[in-house]
Amino acid sequence: MRTSTSDRVQRHRAALRASGLRPVQIWVPDTRRPGFAEECRRQSLSLQGDAHERETADWLEAAGDRADWQ
Repeated sequence: MRTSTSDRVQRHRAALRASGLRPVQIWVPDTRRPGFAEECRRQSLSLQGDAHERETADWLEAAGDRADWQ
């Protein structure tokens, strides 16, 4: 007897829950949306010269481990 896809998914999710996991849904920006790149540029330019942004960028530079990056 064949099981439906939804039955298999339900069993798989039940097994994950039984092992102590829970589902989480994450919404992220749609990078394919028209205007996305322009909005990124606008926001980036608005931070030019911002002291807090400079402080954060300096911290990231110091904290980052790029030894094995190519």
